Amino acid sequence: MSSEQAATFEPAPHGAAGTRIADQIRESILAGEYEPGARIRQEDLADRHGASRLPVREALRALEGEGLVTVVANTGAWVSRLSLAECEETYQMRERIEPLLLRFNVPLLSDDSIDGLEALATQIELSADIEEFITLDRQFHLSMYGAAQTSVLGSTVLQLWNRTQHYRRAFMRVRMGNDRSVHYEHHLLVSAIRRRDLDEAERVLAGHIRRTRLELARHPEVFSLAP
Repeated sequence: MSSEQAATFEPAPHGAAGTRIADQIRESILAGEYEPGARIRQEDLADRHGASRLPVREALRALEGEGLVTVVANTGAWVSRLSLAECEETYQMRERIEPLLLRFNVPLLSDDSIDGLEALATQIELSADIEEFITLDRQFHLSMYGAAQTSVLGSTVLQLWNRTQHYRRAFMRVRMGNDRSVHYEHHLLVSAIRRRDLDEAERVLAGHIRRTRLELARHPEVFSLAP
């Protein structure tokens, strides 16, 4: 699933301008242009996007609903930040619901889609750049979830991914190149999907997410890197 397809999971604010502004702010947050805790000024956004304050407020409310922005009445808006405990809880949620989403998708994935996953796993393994790794890893995982239509599960998983994006990036800055198990797990996952082995695919994915959660807990400094 492409990043454009992934965006269809996102709840959107009313109005074309609000949707457009929300999409662009979300993209900036996920790309690391806004750090957790950074202030987002409505007047700056209105000027940048050539819009009034109303669609900006709609956009910020939508992003607050996704957990990406914290809005304080009569004060302003900030990029949301997570504590270690909050991030651990988020990852535990992912451990339980993401394998279920994968189970729904595996029978529907085409052979070409699985070939694409295998190619992405190899690209990730060869990558030595953090931003490239983050982009490819996100594409790899979300590409597994684009075949099945779900009313709640898909959008929930994407929001959990989005909320932890900054911390995956910060984590990779301290771990890049130090652990090859992520690549081994990616290839195991593709192999299970290719065999249409639902139980094994769920097991590998749950363990993959759990390992990242435990590794994050060993690096509490990741949660103090943001201002």
